[in-house]
Amino acid sequence: MKDFYDAVYLSPHLDDAALSCGGQIFDLTQKGKPILIVTLMAGCLATMTPSKYAQSLHQRWQLDKDPVQARRAEDIAACKILGADWQHWDFLDCIYRVHPETKQPLYTSDQEIFGEIHPVESNLINAIAAQVARLPGCNRLFAPLTLGHHVDHQLTRQAAERIFPPQTLYYYEDYPYAQQYSAEPLTAQETGTWLKGIIQLSENGIAARIRSINCFESQLSTFFTSKGDLEKQIRTFIAATGGEKIWARIQD
Repeated sequence: MKDFYDAVYLSPHLDDAALSCGGQIFDLTQKGKPILIVTLMAGCLATMTPSKYAQSLHQRWQLDKDPVQARRAEDIAACKILGADWQHWDFLDCIYRVHPETKQPLYTSDQEIFGEIHPVESNLINAIAAQVARLPGCNRLFAPLTLGHHVDHQLTRQAAERIFPPQTLYYYEDYPYAQQYSAEPLTAQETGTWLKGIIQLSENGIAARIRSINCFESQLSTFFTSKGDLEKQIRTFIAATGGEKIWARIQD
């Protein structure tokens, strides 16, 4: 781990940075820029019994035994392809989090994980922000814009905004949700003036993004029908957008 990075990418889950920013990360590391990918919700389950909803996801992923460690290994393989350093933090994925008093699962359906943050999680935002504050120094920090409205993406963005000033904080469009949702309506309803940038990618960068996503074998069936479909979707999306889009907010 280095003391200073050109850019740090906050990834809510063990795949978000590669899915959304793999091309730019690869192109930066190939230019000798040190990059760090930090996955926040990568905590291990220990002795916890997952909810029925979480177990159904494990079955889809074909990771019934120690799913988090398997997903961490997938992420390490992807980071190596991209040439980036990595950190795995111990916050639990939302599908594993429970109410602190009742111990009942907080999120038990697709509708809930793409809904609003549970009211009891205000302290979690504080805990994440405190850890974000201890990150190595960097020129730029990237957080998810929260297209798709996933609760863990919302938590990640809110924590980053508590610590990093606008001049060093950038936002990436959350893929694959960026295929369904436009960022313009989201930024238009928020405060400040938003600037959009399109990072053009080298062919090697596009290929590396595809290879890194392929490392997440447990997650492929969630978003793609096959590895051929994965490559087709990524290339089609990049061709349509011109690269990978990022946003910055200038405070009024």
